[in-house]
Amino acid sequence: MEQVTVLQTDERVRLDHDRLGELYERLGPSGAEDVVCRAMEELAARLAQIDRDYRAGHRAELRKGARALAAIADQIGMNTLARVGRDVTRCVDTGDHVALTAVLARLFRSGERSLTAVWDMQGLSV
Repeated sequence: MEQVTVLQTDERVRLDHDRLGELYERLGPSGAEDVVCRAMEELAARLAQIDRDYRAGHRAELRKGARALAAIADQIGMNTLARVGRDVTRCVDTGDHVALTAVLARLFRSGERSLTAVWDMQGLSV
């Protein structure tokens, strides 16, 4: 009889509050909120495009999107999302399709949680 182990996929996202604080200091509240909102919109769009590229088998585009996503996430202090985006590029570079599938699942989870965490932290409303 085989035993099935269920893995926990609940991980905490790491936000660099100092990075966000620097943005607010440098740009003021209005400017920083504008930058963060635009970055969040871009991250959401990139996540959707990465998913489409993966499903279509467009590995080069997927890699490019993951690199850009990591850079944007890093800019606004989404450390976990940036790191996972870089992990996606490594999986594409090494041709490890099994790892790529797993890391992409983590990217989408981290992306959703990171966007929600920043949204909640900023007290933004729709």
